[in-house]
Amino acid sequence: MDNFALTRLLQLTSPALPVGAYTYSQGLEWAVHAGAISDEASAGHWIGDLLDLGIGRFEAPLLVALMGAWAASDGAEIARLNADFLASRESAELHAETVQMGYSLRRLLGELRDPTLDILLERLTPIAELAFPSVWAGLAVASKIEPSAAVAAYLWSWAENQVMAALKSVPLGQAAGQRLLADLGRRIVPVAEAALQLPETAWANFMPAFAIASACHETQYSRLFRS
Repeated sequence: MDNFALTRLLQLTSPALPVGAYTYSQGLEWAVHAGAISDEASAGHWIGDLLDLGIGRFEAPLLVALMGAWAASDGAEIARLNADFLASRESAELHAETVQMGYSLRRLLGELRDPTLDILLERLTPIAELAFPSVWAGLAVASKIEPSAAVAAYLWSWAENQVMAALKSVPLGQAAGQRLLADLGRRIVPVAEAALQLPETAWANFMPAFAIASACHETQYSRLFRS
């Protein structure tokens, strides 16, 4: 990877990316409220299981497929994968989250004032509801980021956001957060490698507890996060 691709990848995964990721916990806040997460160990189990059984086996390989579709300029495939991801969001909150983040990233593309992104913007226009991974994958391809680096960085960004949500909700100390991130960083490597090869017939997103947590969060009385 050249230095420009590296800096663009760092920009894409930065907490400063103005898409509002920090405002979402993806059901983790309700899991804390319900007592399923109460300390560092239980937070690690929850986030690690989501990585291994959910995002790593569905969202990550879907991101790889989206990058392939963007590289091939296959608009129909991009639209299909985008629709599949939207359909996989089990709760209204999860659906609203990815659409809001997709919209925000799409708007940012125009505000970057980079003429090399004009074609990307044109290809996004026909899609009424954009899922966040669909836009993110397009920008990664436009930035000439390798899929292996892109999927690992995407998973790291997700894990970092989950840990930050745990720090605020449980709450946990900064050292605990760094221990969680160190462990998740080790686990991300094989998950990302598997996602590069996982055929669509083997994708899986069956996580009932995650779906229940997200749905219950929608009516949680007191909360810090939007999901």
